[in-house]
Amino acid sequence: MRGAVIHAPGDVRFETLDDPRISRPTDAVIRTVATCVCGSDLWPYRGLEPIGDPHPMGHEYVGIVEEVGAEVTHVKPGQFVVGSFATSDNTCANCRNGWQSSCLHREFMSTCQADFVRIPNAHGTLVATDEHPSGDLVPSLLAVSDVMGTGWYAALAAEVGPGSTAVVVGDGAVGLCGVIAAKELGAERIIAMSRHESRQKLAAEFGATDIVSERGEDGVARIKELTGGIGADSVLECVGTAESMRQALHSARPGGNVGFVGVPHEVAVDGQELFFSQVGLRGGPAPVRRYLPDLIDRVLSGRINPGKVFDLTLPLDQVAEGYQAMDERRAIKALLKP
Repeated sequence: MRGAVIHAPGDVRFETLDDPRISRPTDAVIRTVATCVCGSDLWPYRGLEPIGDPHPMGHEYVGIVEEVGAEVTHVKPGQFVVGSFATSDNTCANCRNGWQSSCLHREFMSTCQADFVRIPNAHGTLVATDEHPSGDLVPSLLAVSDVMGTGWYAALAAEVGPGSTAVVVGDGAVGLCGVIAAKELGAERIIAMSRHESRQKLAAEFGATDIVSERGEDGVARIKELTGGIGADSVLECVGTAESMRQALHSARPGGNVGFVGVPHEVAVDGQELFFSQVGLRGGPAPVRRYLPDLIDRVLSGRINPGKVFDLTLPLDQVAEGYQAMDERRAIKALLKP
């Protein structure tokens, strides 16, 4: 098969790789229908995470089951499936508590920008649709495998509820999906922080009621101005930098909550400051598997359309252009089709 391999910062190649095989009875192999480039893939691409030896890339996927191991009974060959970037058995104590992204047998997916993918823990990770979806639904189902599920978790971690005011820090695919989540969870006011016109328009389409283009302390001041000097009930941090975390924490009111899902890079939280702010803080890898049945249903029923975050579609063999376009902010998110 063919797939994406990162060799060095800025160097992603489309190469011939070994075909995936069933190695454990809980595995499945899927034929990729669609995959994509994630904002978190840009950290090593930009040289901000170590790469080490050349290795495959990608953790978002939808596909058709080709083969299953002996212990996989929930899905069967021929079915269209959606999975999560964090695999889970869906039976351990952490999974039963709803934290599948901390499954005791968790493996993070990292080979999905390819023609075929081996899915560990397939029996607890994959969710099949009743029938093969139409092509126009595939982008939104792909979004559910990570960015929509992660945006949903950010909103829940920030305790967005009916009538609340929510701020979304970050206008990438996760932040934009966080706007969808905040609207679905009943937020009355959704303030999207964005400097880019195309992303501002999409945020407004998804349900943002206000746009704030300022950053840092200027952005915090603008949030305070919009909230009567108090701050927001809920803040979704969807970037992962020190500045975005500081902006998120300072934008929340006392008693408010921050849900942080941006993978942290050089982020440090001052315990003394957090203590006296009386702001709640929760985040981490989203337990996407918990939300898959609900989010898939919302997509198939037409209630949400997170696939609009894909503003660039390329054949899989042009994966390097997908990385470059996102790195240069020419695209919000690049969808790849084998």
